Amino acid sequence: MRYIADLHVHSRYSRACSKNLVLPNMAAWAATKGIDVLATADFTHPKWLKEIEEKMEPAAPGLFRLRKGFAEEVVGSGYRAALRPPEPRPVSFILSTELSCIYKKGGRTRRLHLVLLAPSIEAVKILIAEFERRKFNLASDGRPILGLDAKELLKIVLDIDRDFLLIPAHAWTPWFAVFGSESGFDSLEECFDELAPEICAIETGLSSDPPMNWRVSGLDNAMLVSNSDAHGLENLGREANVFDWPEASYPALLKTLRQRDRKSFLYTIEFFPEEGKYHVDGHRACGFSCLPRETKRLKGLCPKCSKELVRGVLGRVEALADRREGERPRGAVDFRRIVPLAEVLGDVLDKGAATKAVRSVYDRLITKVGSEFAVLLDAEPAAIAAQSDARVAEAIERMRRGDVTIAPGYDGVFGTVKLLGSSRKAKQGALDI
Repeated sequence: MRYIADLHVHSRYSRACSKNLVLPNMAAWAATKGIDVLATADFTHPKWLKEIEEKMEPAAPGLFRLRKGFAEEVVGSGYRAALRPPEPRPVSFILSTELSCIYKKGGRTRRLHLVLLAPSIEAVKILIAEFERRKFNLASDGRPILGLDAKELLKIVLDIDRDFLLIPAHAWTPWFAVFGSESGFDSLEECFDELAPEICAIETGLSSDPPMNWRVSGLDNAMLVSNSDAHGLENLGREANVFDWPEASYPALLKTLRQRDRKSFLYTIEFFPEEGKYHVDGHRACGFSCLPRETKRLKGLCPKCSKELVRGVLGRVEALADRREGERPRGAVDFRRIVPLAEVLGDVLDKGAATKAVRSVYDRLITKVGSEFAVLLDAEPAAIAAQSDARVAEAIERMRRGDVTIAPGYDGVFGTVKLLGSSRKAKQGALDI
């Protein structure tokens, strides 16, 4: 059976994230999006872990669901109620968090964000006790900052429970990533030393996609996963993973990733990487962006102010690549690219993604056709047109073919997407990665 999983999101306790990111709302919006397995986020935060234990119960080995009495959405300031698609599937949660490691190695300051998946509440509590013993401040942020070498963190979690999964988050973004141009490494081995084989997956992030990662042969043994890293409910599932399992469970995920089981990993759901906000090089303050070859000609300096350009993901991949563009390693997992439905509708209608006109069509498609993933990936064009119009169906068909025009993102500025109508700025939260 097909299961869609988003393994990296945030809660209301993470800095710069929506206060509406509470468990009932997350479950409701996951159903709207078509997500079957959703990250809990932030399990190291004491208040959030208390909510997880209070409001959830086991659903399958290593997965949880909301208890009866806790499923009703919590209406807060600016909250938009989730929509119920036809025949919604139950949503399960997987214990997950993001950790920020800031430390020195090889004479440089390193800044890495890492996704950690946990097999059980018991394992989480042992890990938290170890962090508290080391005097880490877990209550200040859902994504705590640890003065800890990433290799040491990996050793700690594996010593507690071999079934923890550590995944480098948004692996290529400049500032907080294992391969980031500003503070990362040139290989997994340089970062994790002899423990590198324990890293069975990396998260590609919004600004890169599988074909970009395929250019680096050192990643051939790592599964490429994609997640939303959502800072708000409407961004859930903007990237995700699609698995074929008899039943969703933590052991099933562990087997797929650890054994590099490409039969059970059907494909990833990807942003068009040009839309990510660190795709090419640039300088946001001057409104300047360029391709890596132009950066080289400019000697890395902004032509408007002479300050250093922020190197984007495209150039960083190019610097580490040992394959030509277009080469695909044997056994690589497939992928499908999407544009979020509200953006598709905004382009067709030439309206902002959050406008009443867009929301009206969005609501009709979700309640009459199916979840957002059903509309974007599976629905017949005639069914889409019947609940919107032929232009919307055509735009989605073009998206499925990859017939999209995008002005690429740079230095924290999202790219702009064009399908049929006028190009519009992507409407993600300003601090999302």
